[in-house]
Amino acid sequence: MKTVKLIIIIILVVILGIIIVQNRVPVPTHFLFVTVKMPLILLLIITAGAGFVVGVLTALVVGASKEKKETEKAT
Repeated sequence: MKTVKLIIIIILVVILGIIIVQNRVPVPTHFLFVTVKMPLILLLIITAGAGFVVGVLTALVVGASKEKKETEKAT
């Protein structure tokens, strides 16, 4: 099962890499009241990084709450 997960992760990373390399055109990016012109590749990298960070933080919070519940059940 770990091998299947690893293969899926590798495939997703390769697809993400292909998408990033093909999108190098500068685009206007609107964030709240600011408009910045940046390469689409940079925007995709920032978005993917932010998604990764949110996923890791979510996993940590869920893991901590599960661990706390297990500790409470044991006592």
